[in-house]
Amino acid sequence: MTVTHVWPTLTYANARAAIAFLVDAFGFAPTVVYGEGDRVDHAQLDWPAGGGVMLGSRREDSVLADLPTGVGSVYIVTDRPDALHDRAVAAGATIVKGLTDEDYGSRGFTCRDPEGVLWSFGTYAGEPGAAP
Repeated sequence: MTVTHVWPTLTYANARAAIAFLVDAFGFAPTVVYGEGDRVDHAQLDWPAGGGVMLGSRREDSVLADLPTGVGSVYIVTDRPDALHDRAVAAGATIVKGLTDEDYGSRGFTCRDPEGVLWSFGTYAGEPGAAP
């Protein structure tokens, strides 16, 4: 079993709407969503190829309370950037950098979600590194 050790975490003013957008626009799968009413205490959205993001509503008792909501930038590896771009556009994502073939071999794009978080998707999966 592969264990994901890095989980980006984000806060949103309307976390339930953010979850719906991330599921519809990008294809994340909501694994758990804890909270009552409009508040989301913790949500885990899995990326189909592995890993994912965690998010929640802004809370005064959080160590992230000093950060504004809708702040962040996440890069996700995909082998289907064109189809994902079209899906994101159809869901209302704001494209800030269209589909581009990069000089380092990646193809991808960047968009903003409704609260301003930047989401980049591309084929570049990083360079092999030494395992600990």
